[in-house]
Amino acid sequence: MRISPLATSNRPANEAVAERPAPFRSDTAARGRRQWVVVAALFTLGLALTARLVQLQVFEADRLAERANRQRSYVDVLAAPPGDLLDRDGRVLATTVKAHSLFLIPRDVSDRWPVSLSLAGALDLDADRIYERLVEQCDKKFLWIKRRLAPGEEEAIRNLKLPAAIWGFRDEYLRRYPQGALAAHVLGLRDIDGKGRGGLEESLDTTLRGQDGRRTLIRDARGRVIDVADEEAVPPRRGTDVRTTLDAVVQTYVERELDRLVAEWKPQGASAIVQDPVTGEILAIASRPTFDPNDPESVSSRVWKNRAVAWMYEPGSTFKPFIVAGALERGLLRRDDEIDCGGGETRLGSRLLHDTHPYGRLSVTDVLVKSSNIGMARIGARLSNEQLHATILSFGFGRSTGSGLPGEMPGMLRPIREWSSYSNASLSIGQELAVTPLQMISAHSALANGGTWISPKLVLSATRGPVGNSQRPGTGGQSVSAARAIDVGLPSSVVSKATDRSAARWLIEQPMTEVVRRGTGTRARLAGYAVFGKTGTAQKLDPETGTYSATKYVGSFLCGAPAADPRVLVLVVVDEPTTNGSHYGGTVAAPAAAEILRQTLIHLRVAGDDVRNASASP
Repeated sequence: MRISPLATSNRPANEAVAERPAPFRSDTAARGRRQWVVVAALFTLGLALTARLVQLQVFEADRLAERANRQRSYVDVLAAPPGDLLDRDGRVLATTVKAHSLFLIPRDVSDRWPVSLSLAGALDLDADRIYERLVEQCDKKFLWIKRRLAPGEEEAIRNLKLPAAIWGFRDEYLRRYPQGALAAHVLGLRDIDGKGRGGLEESLDTTLRGQDGRRTLIRDARGRVIDVADEEAVPPRRGTDVRTTLDAVVQTYVERELDRLVAEWKPQGASAIVQDPVTGEILAIASRPTFDPNDPESVSSRVWKNRAVAWMYEPGSTFKPFIVAGALERGLLRRDDEIDCGGGETRLGSRLLHDTHPYGRLSVTDVLVKSSNIGMARIGARLSNEQLHATILSFGFGRSTGSGLPGEMPGMLRPIREWSSYSNASLSIGQELAVTPLQMISAHSALANGGTWISPKLVLSATRGPVGNSQRPGTGGQSVSAARAIDVGLPSSVVSKATDRSAARWLIEQPMTEVVRRGTGTRARLAGYAVFGKTGTAQKLDPETGTYSATKYVGSFLCGAPAADPRVLVLVVVDEPTTNGSHYGGTVAAPAAAEILRQTLIHLRVAGDDVRNASASP
């Protein structure tokens, strides 16, 4: 018989039933507590969310709106075209045109190699290099392929029929030089990013560059432009147009004669400068070897140097008139003095000084006409070292001319404490110092204008570009006066006294005119003009021996006209001519300088002043 569990209990049945609900009540209380915890957590979370929403909607609304606006819009920079460089008569030397530049969207290019091959064939590029760049930038949205395409290249790209989603053109500005290599060194060029490099392009970069504009573009979620915020747009301001002192016609004369000279004498280099001695304005500057600024990638370091300002040389005899001027001004020398030239050889201190020909006693005029080194050393000895040093400084040597051209060198003039016992004689004949061609012609301008040194001038005026980029030179803009020239970065002019007016005028009208009429500069005679000039032939120092070379020379010639009222100065300097023949300055440099002077005088319509030269002209 099975016994019921209830039957075995000693407690009444009703007691057992009464004690059962106790565990049930305990579970209900725990569940209630858990519910309250959940409710409290939800309530707290709701409060936090409400507080955060209040913070976002009230306190951070402006900041969030600005962030959202930035995410859907961006500022597009509108490049400003640089101003033009013009010659003194408004001829365009450097200008800017629009050009298309090609880009790809690498992340959208699936057939990289076929695309690379197609582009390489159309643009004459390396297909492997294009492919490598596409792989390297595979996750990017933009990649330049070639900037500033030629018109033929644009058409070739269109003919490829590439998918429109992977490529496009962007407008950029291309600097062009309509005259080709004309005045390349003084103009300089602009690189692929539009930055001025060398010449006036670099020195006046802030003036020419202009002010970029901007516009706000609105994009959709995929980054596509859907609107332009015109009310926030700022149009670009075209750069300032600069009218230089250069005369394109005279510059052409100079370049042509310099090319002829280089072809004949095959020198290491050469330079030529034409200057108005009264105003200091530079009409032409040329340097050889040269380059075409329209092809900047082909410009090597060898041709980049502007020898007119970035090359130093010992001037030799072209320096001698300044020493005579210093002695005359101080009353240490009279015009009618005679100088003992020692028969062509004399000892000065520890050194033996020679003349090309043996001379006895010479007048001051003939010391310069015959370019006697001994005569000049005697004249220089009348000046103390301090007086000689002051004379050299007064003509602008030993410091930059202030032309503003990049790379201009200050020359070399040692302080007196470093002079030797022979330095006085060496300096008097144009040795133991180094000058640039621009320093030399500026110093001779001081003699030609009556004794005033004027810093060479390369800029006549500037015209501020108008707002927008469609305006061309001469159609508007604000002219910049001389008083405000410094505001647009134009160099200021410096004027100082170099020597006494009477000494300067006598040197030009007498000794230097006689140099051309019957001295070492006879190859510079011109029919109808009283031409003045001075030759220079300087031996170059041999870096291996530390002595002057017997085969390497710098030949130079300075000339100007009319002698009674100088209007034009010309300097030609030839570095180390290599062909056979005499390498004197009167031989290698004088003919080119004379032809440049003749053509310039005719171009400027300068009246003749001396009929004697008509019969003497070769």
